[in-house]
Amino acid sequence: MAAMNSGSDLPALITFGRFCLMPHRRDLLVEGQPVKLGGRAFDVLLALIEAEGSVVSKDTLMARVWPGQVVEENNLEVQISMLRAAFGAERGLIRTVSRRGYQFTGEIRLLKTAADEQGENRTPPAPASSLPPTNLPEPVSELIGRENELREILELAAAHRLVTLTGAGGIGKTRLALAAARELRPRFAEGVWLVELSPLTDPGLVPATVAAAVGLETGGGELSAQRLAQALAGRQLLLVLDTCEHVIAAPAALGEAILRAGRGVCLFATSREPLEVEGEWTYQVPPLAVPAEDAAEDELLRSGAVRLFTERARAANVRFRTDGHVVAGIAAICRRLDGIPLAIEMAAGRTSTLSVNEIAARLNDRFHLLTARRRTALPRHQTLRATLEWSYELLPEEERTVFRSLGVFAGPLSLEAADAVIASAPEAAHWTMVEALASLVAKSLVVADIRDDSMRYRLLDTTRAYALEKLDESGERASLARRHAEYYLGLLERAEAEWETRPAVGWLADYGPQIDDLRGALDWAFSQGDAPIGVALAAAAVPLWMQLSLVEECRSRAEQALAAGAECDPVREMKLQAALGASLIFTRPGVAEIDTAFTRSLELADALDNSEYRLRSLCGLWVFNIYSGPHRLALEIAERFRALAATRPDPNDRLVGERMVGSSLHFLGDQSSGRRCMERVLDEYVSSNRRSYICRFPHDLVVLACVNLARILWLLGFPDRAVRIAERAVDEARAANHANTLCHALATSACLIARLVGDLDAAERYADTLLDHSRRHGLALWHNFGRIHQGLLAIKRGDTARGSQLLRASLTEVGDARWSERYIAFQDARAEALAHDGQTRATLAAVTETIEHLEQIEELWLLPELLRRKGELLLLQDASREAEAAENCFRQALDRAHRQGALSWELRAAMSLARLLRDQGRPADATALLQPVYDRFTEGFHTADLQSARALLDSLQ
Repeated sequence: MAAMNSGSDLPALITFGRFCLMPHRRDLLVEGQPVKLGGRAFDVLLALIEAEGSVVSKDTLMARVWPGQVVEENNLEVQISMLRAAFGAERGLIRTVSRRGYQFTGEIRLLKTAADEQGENRTPPAPASSLPPTNLPEPVSELIGRENELREILELAAAHRLVTLTGAGGIGKTRLALAAARELRPRFAEGVWLVELSPLTDPGLVPATVAAAVGLETGGGELSAQRLAQALAGRQLLLVLDTCEHVIAAPAALGEAILRAGRGVCLFATSREPLEVEGEWTYQVPPLAVPAEDAAEDELLRSGAVRLFTERARAANVRFRTDGHVVAGIAAICRRLDGIPLAIEMAAGRTSTLSVNEIAARLNDRFHLLTARRRTALPRHQTLRATLEWSYELLPEEERTVFRSLGVFAGPLSLEAADAVIASAPEAAHWTMVEALASLVAKSLVVADIRDDSMRYRLLDTTRAYALEKLDESGERASLARRHAEYYLGLLERAEAEWETRPAVGWLADYGPQIDDLRGALDWAFSQGDAPIGVALAAAAVPLWMQLSLVEECRSRAEQALAAGAECDPVREMKLQAALGASLIFTRPGVAEIDTAFTRSLELADALDNSEYRLRSLCGLWVFNIYSGPHRLALEIAERFRALAATRPDPNDRLVGERMVGSSLHFLGDQSSGRRCMERVLDEYVSSNRRSYICRFPHDLVVLACVNLARILWLLGFPDRAVRIAERAVDEARAANHANTLCHALATSACLIARLVGDLDAAERYADTLLDHSRRHGLALWHNFGRIHQGLLAIKRGDTARGSQLLRASLTEVGDARWSERYIAFQDARAEALAHDGQTRATLAAVTETIEHLEQIEELWLLPELLRRKGELLLLQDASREAEAAENCFRQALDRAHRQGALSWELRAAMSLARLLRDQGRPADATALLQPVYDRFTEGFHTADLQSARALLDSLQ
């Protein structure tokens, strides 16, 4: 590459790949088409190119782009993100060099320098005096986050003469129209002219206002649309008709007349509804892009809404700073404000007196909080309420009624819902409702979403807050809230009935979006409305909560409904008691309330002779006893379930019982029988959409069978098969599309098996997935499991301080409930945490206590490993004095493992005892003990335990 200097010696053209950079014109082209870049992004790109492949530090770039200013590093990251977005598939042209800066990696070609052009061949920026005339105001601030929209509008303008920008108040129609008009100014020899219609109250003045804006002599007399169109015919100019909605008929007539009179005049119009004339192309201006709730920090910084808030906040408060926490708060505000630029700017203006968290906390009173900080703002933009008042006052009374009534809906609604709740006589009023909704959509007050072959309508959050204010003023809210609750009760009862017959994906697509309206109806029913409706709603909503893994919400609503008098209806009380028990299993396993809830639901099921809820209640009681009670009792309950399920028409119900019996046998230490049960479940399972097993028993049947089988196979000495089945459990859980089921598979099978075989990388991947999934779905219990797995992995990798800290914090959150899944995954955790804190005596006491408890409840499968650990701890405490006691523990572990067929526990116990014998000078005895156990393995020789055993045997030779 030829040498390149900064300043006036820059080349006129720089090419790299598909791109062409023109530094003096500050243009970037891709395959000949302009790429929209902000000025600072352009400066960053130029600085990187000038470095000729060298790394440019962040400090150097910030000093170049923001000379003399103190700015935060994330400002630079935003500009880098914008450049990478502009490069698209070639985003790797800019490489991040960790702790150093950024590097441009493209192959650059220079096409003549500015000095070589000798002036006459240069294309300098055109001076303002050489451009066509205009009355457009100069931009005083950067247009942020609208690069794509501006490009789309310019593409429409290139192909069509009348483009109308529509959208809600404050969405930014005027700013976009003016930005597009400035870009198009060189194309129109006789100028680009802004016509502001907002001050007009008389539609008849529209033609005269347009004429005045373009300096047209009218010769006196009344000026009609036709006459003005003829006067403009043949001229080459662009008109921007701004704010047409309140005089809509006049600009519509004028626009159509101009299009018919000649081909030289083009028009932009901004309006909250289309002009609806021939030749019009409508562009609905969307809200600014807002980041998803789980977006990473770099995604937050790239979001148009967050960038706008940050820029306007700094303008209001030069000391405003952003970090990860503050940026997340800004993103939450932008989501609450639906990405509406005017509302975001108003909120950002408040940073001069309020923190981001304080602004977020006050958004429920947004109409007082959000007011313009500029005295020159248009009256309709002075406050958020005024913006909506402008549109509301233009509506005919019938549309006002429908609009404010829509405020009772919290989420997307169907036309059926609108008919049922808003129209007093749905059959007669159907077409009236259709027309009203269509008009409100056209006027940008209602959002219409097309989903497959259906249409859903919704109000933006800010618009809904205003509609509710108007609904309260009208005195209609109480009656509408009742009709709303009654409609959703009927809808959810229909959903409950369809649950057993419809595919899960379609069922969720129809009923999942109703969750916000369910919450609103329940709030009304239990706070000021009708408690029996609330009880009925809560009972009908259980399948939806469980399928969406909203178990904490299910628990609290079931408790609320039961406290409100659910016993008056035994069927609904039965359903709510079962729902309460099931949700407690997911949130507080082992608590006595689970036993109480399922015992009551079983009593009611027996009284009502309801076989379905007998099964659900028995399953819940079995789970409770597996977590905290005698395992023989759990086995008896499982066998009772299996016998009852055998009489049911669904053959998979019997397999649910088979899985329960197999799990109990596994926990009781009969691994071979447990294995046969699990394999029967997988072999005989009848394929279905499986939704009912998730809701009823309460996880996916195939996933649970795989989870248990993976553990059993590892215990029996088949680590490779255990890994494959654990992977299948995760795959099946993903296919079931159920958050709780996936977390269960990850926490109690995939993470565990990967760690047991020594595949720490796989264990870390699974733990990260568990943490991410549980965080996104608000599943606190599973999130703690993930942190415990992280702690154990950290200790395995030598970071004992971090690992112990994670374990202590997470075990405190999990609590002291003694439930079996915790022992296999986390008894090691408590021991590891204590041991690495130097508390050997406390660790030994904890393990001894656990052994005694497990023997008492006959949870025998873990005893070989815990006895082995006790022996190791005795040696760690005092090897010389405790050798005999330790050997006794190891031999007990060997005996119990052998009787269970738990070859993997047997190998661990044999290794511990072999090391003790070696240290006592008895290598032959150690070999004679360990070799036969090792030789019984047929697979898994690459796993950690078998490699350790092989190394120990080699050292004993």
